[in-house]
Amino acid sequence: MSAADVILLLENVSKSFDGFKAVNDLNFALDRGELRTIIGPNGAGKSTMLDLITGRTRPDEGRVLFGEGRDLTRLNEFEISRLGIGRKFQTPSVYGDHTVFENILLSLAGSRGVLAALFAKVRRAQRDRIHEVLGIVGLVGKAALRAGALSHGEKQWLELGMLLAQDAQVLLVDEPAAGMTDHETARTAELLVGLAGSHSLIVIEHDMEFVRLIARRVTVLHQGSVLCEGSMDAVQNDPRVIEVYLGRQHAPAGAAA
Repeated sequence: MSAADVILLLENVSKSFDGFKAVNDLNFALDRGELRTIIGPNGAGKSTMLDLITGRTRPDEGRVLFGEGRDLTRLNEFEISRLGIGRKFQTPSVYGDHTVFENILLSLAGSRGVLAALFAKVRRAQRDRIHEVLGIVGLVGKAALRAGALSHGEKQWLELGMLLAQDAQVLLVDEPAAGMTDHETARTAELLVGLAGSHSLIVIEHDMEFVRLIARRVTVLHQGSVLCEGSMDAVQNDPRVIEVYLGRQHAPAGAAA
């Protein structure tokens, strides 16, 4: 991997809260078009890492670089979002009283606010882009439905569509499989894998069955630092990972999940 391939880079990043080091000298690089899965026990620093990338909190030390070397630690959340970094939290956040179509309309890059977006005439280019996004996330048939009436999984897909409508280059996705049915989980895995290449993704997940569906390269965090990286098979059989998850040196095959 060359420097030109990297779209997101964390260099020696540390963050403490009341004396607890949530992120500790963290070094991490995401390639352009890559789908990276991040796993780790509770308290490993996964959510704090995303907070640092998006500007929700600022590091005590280190840098977070995006694109051609833009230092995100100097920017506010809205500025980072406008650069092309979108985050989806575990609990979907959609406009429940508006239709699926309107949710995507409100999220289109360059939108000038709720009232302006809803009451202005929808241009053909906007309509085409909305239907393109709905096609990607599998909600074309639900365009006229109120978003609040969608299933949990459909709301998750809609929120991903809202990030796509914002032209986010990097998608930060936090526990997308939580609360989903088996069918929704499989569809979500298919969607995320399909977005890789045209987008760069970081997916945090605890469900190891879901991780196996999407995993290309897996990063394991522990105590705020990278413990190891590699394929799913390599990671789940690494003695350090088994120790972190199970608290013992040996485990049956697959038990590291």
